[in-house]
Parts: sequence; C-alpha cells; structure tokens
Amino acid sequence: MKPLLLLFAAIIPLAAAKPNVIVILADDMGYSDLGCYGSSIETPNLDSLAANGLRFTDFHNATRCCPTRASLLTGLYPHQAGVGAMTDDEGKPGYRGKLNEDCVTIAEVLKPAGYATLMTGKWHVGEGPGHNPTDRGFDRFWGSPGGGGFYFKDAMLAKKRKIFSQDKKIDPPEDLYVTDDFSNHAISFIEEAVTETKKPFFLYLAQIGPHWPLQAKPEEIARYKGRFDKGWDAEREARFAKQLSMGFFQKDTTLSPRDQQAKSWDSMPEANRKDLAHRMEIYAAQVDAIDRNVGNLIAKLKQLGQFENTLIFFLSDNGCSAEGKAGGFNNGEKGAPIGTGLSHASAGLEWANASNTPFRKFKMSTHLGGTSTPLIAHWPAGISAKNELRRHTGHIIDIMPTLIDISGAEYPETASEKPIKPLEGRSLVPAFKADPEDPPRGIFWEHYGKKAVRSGSWKAVKEGKDPWELYNLKDDPTEIKNLAADNTVLTEKLAAQWQTWAERCDVIR
Repeated sequence: MKPLLLLFAAIIPLAAAKPNVIVILADDMGYSDLGCYGSSIETPNLDSLAANGLRFTDFHNATRCCPTRASLLTGLYPHQAGVGAMTDDEGKPGYRGKLNEDCVTIAEVLKPAGYATLMTGKWHVGEGPGHNPTDRGFDRFWGSPGGGGFYFKDAMLAKKRKIFSQDKKIDPPEDLYVTDDFSNHAISFIEEAVTETKKPFFLYLAQIGPHWPLQAKPEEIARYKGRFDKGWDAEREARFAKQLSMGFFQKDTTLSPRDQQAKSWDSMPEANRKDLAHRMEIYAAQVDAIDRNVGNLIAKLKQLGQFENTLIFFLSDNGCSAEGKAGGFNNGEKGAPIGTGLSHASAGLEWANASNTPFRKFKMSTHLGGTSTPLIAHWPAGISAKNELRRHTGHIIDIMPTLIDISGAEYPETASEKPIKPLEGRSLVPAFKADPEDPPRGIFWEHYGKKAVRSGSWKAVKEGKDPWELYNLKDDPTEIKNLAADNTVLTEKLAAQWQTWAERCDVIR
C-alpha cells in the first residue's frame, strides 16, 4: 500500500466498495457565484453538498478552459500535457493544443483499477482521430469535443458546433438545452454502470455553462426578474459581507476596489441599467440550471443506492469572464432577444467583477480573480466533516493524485511503452479530515505571457512586460498591496523559481 493510502486508512476507514467519483466542472463561473460562496443566485443542491461536506477557500485553476482541463485530467501543469494555451498547434511541445503522449488521463488510470469511465460535456483538449475522449480512456462519451458557445439547437447550428455520441456526430433534439442534455446523459451512463456493467464509476461532467453567450430557458430567467436591479456595486458588497459572515476571510480583509474599467452602477443611464440587470438575470439562470441538474444527479445516485459512497467534486475552470469589456458584447442575429438561441451576448466586465468577489481581475489573468475557484467536496462514506471550510492551498493538479489515493489505482511510469511524466499534484485526502499545514511547495501559472508563482502566503505576479508584483496573501488575501518595491530580494527569488519551473515544464513565453 502506498504511504498516502496508509495515511488515508488511518484517517478515514476505507469504504467496503471502491468509491464512485464524479467531477463536475463549470465553465467561466466566478468564485462567488454559488450561494455557499456568497451569491444570491439560488443553488440549493450545491449548497446542500457544501453543508454536508467541505468547501475549499484557497483552491486554484490554470486561468482558462483548455489549460485547466488538461491539468485536471492529467495531474500535470498544462504545458507538460501539451495544452499551455488553447487548441491551436504552435509547434512547440508545451503548446500543441491537444493532450500529448507524455501524459495519462484520470480515465486511463482508473480504468485498469476496475472503473467504468464516463464523460459528458465539453472536452476541448484536442479532437479528431486519436485525440477524442474515447481515445484517452473514456468508455462512454456524449458531448462537444471542441468548445462551447451554445445552449439551444439553433445556437449550436449557428456556431457550427457539434455534439458527439462516442465518436459519431448526432443530431440533437429540437428542445435541446445543453446543460440539461449533458446531465441527462451523465445520469444514463451512471445507471448503465451500476445496473449493467456493475462497476464503480468515474464520471467527468464538464458543463458549458455559465460561459457566454447568455442563453437560458425563459421560465428560469423569469425567476430572477428584478433580482439585480440594485446593480453590481451592491451585489459585490452583499457577497463580500456573506463571505465574511461564513468565515471565508478575516474580518479585517478589504474588498478589492471596483475594477477601474467599470463605472459605478448609480452613474449608469437608466436604459443601460435595465439592459445590464437583465443580462445578469440570464447569467444567474444559467448557474441555476447547473444546480438544478446537480439535484437530478443526486436523486439518481440515491435511487441507485450510490450516494453515500460517491465522492463528488464541484469546481470551475477559471474565474468569471470579462470578455466584451464594460457593458459586455451583443453580436447575435439582429433582433434576437438576449437569452434566446440566436442571441450572442455576454454579461460584461462589471458583473464578472461581482462574480469574482472579493478578488480583482478575471479569466485569463494570473491574479486571484482569474485563478480562484470554488471547490466543494462531498462523500458521506469518506468525509465525516460537515459544513467545514478548508483553507489548505490547492491546485487543479491535485485532483488526479486524490482520485488515485481513494481508488487504489496505480499511476503508471509508462504508457504504450513510452515514459510518462510524474505527477505534479498532491493528494487532498489529508484535508478530508482536518485542515492540514501546507507543506512547502511552489505552485505556478503561465498563460499568454501572464505569469505567477505561489510559495506559502507569498505570491508573485507578472503580466506581459510589466514588472513582477508581490503580495502577502496572509495579510492581503485580495491582492491590493504590491510589496515588490520593499521586498526586491524575495521578489527576485520567486521570479527565479518561476523561471526554473518554466524551463522544466516547456513554458516558453
């Protein structure tokens, strides 16, 4: 038995049967967009998982969809897996735009351990022969091999997106709503695994929502009518107050200032306020739809007698998106109301600033507004703690080693007779019982020239040609006070650590 498994057995008795695993990944959802992380959006099912499990307050992604997916699936930094940027092949090892042969996926590791490996949703780490989910260890796949950008069938056709069953393109139903569709097929796959193959299962459910465009069912949009009429300033303040009351941050923590590109809500013309409040109503409906489907998934697990011994992780791939800048974009079909399938709009930078409360910056940034994600962990048979916070610093590379720990799987040294890169992450299993001391390690980021390194409470950040910034997150968890000028030696040390990591991990920007 591995040392970490021995530790795990000492902490929590292993269930008689191997646990099932479900990893649910939201797309472009901000740190505070769940009720249990501060939001006024209604997420009762996810809130219930949090109330009966754990919430991590200091967990991090890889800043954007493709890199985060690569790291989640492989336990490596995205560049090591070949997806340091997006899906374009730049001809460099770290930037090939698809998972390379130097890595293995969670599915490829868990399948030999007796698991049915299931995926629905957005893949987005390479597509085509040899690069689809079924080529990388998944028994069952239903979803989009490329990106998102659609919810209804007319949107899918307009954006020339495709949904595949296994490796075969399918014609979706007229009443397609993709959040429901991916969840319904996930439930079907689980039922098949439990009743037919009779194996423990690993399900990776990668939702497109709530990534733009703003598209939701009319009845769900209507539920939020008037909910955001007070504007983004009031929303940020309310979310931060709730976070403080829940103990996420020390009482003396300062909310980051409103983004400099955003105007105050009260200064906006009335027509703009009406339009922008409505956009946030649609965004909230998209988050709500994810939660509703989590409720359906939970109900099926309970019906099948699998709920108690299923580890559920819920997280987001990056911070909320400010694409479209202030006011957002609206470039769908002329006359199509925002929220419908032929519309194509975003909520805008200002609401993204609220979604990422209390942090500053957004998706694609290596500041906390880009890298911070909510992480809920729920597993009644393996996590006895209820409604507890974990301040343990974690990263998306930690998911793979955690699942290896709880499943008894073995991480291979080779695949197809070729050496595999060793895991970069650390198991979260010790955090399932208590909030462990963070053992010394560096955590690193790079995306299109935006860089960061974290060591303990210290974090250095550099964007493009700007100088390195330095923050002490213990005293300044919202990255307001840049201490680089007063701590040049430490800043240079962290920058050197980043450079060493970059050279080891095929980072060239």
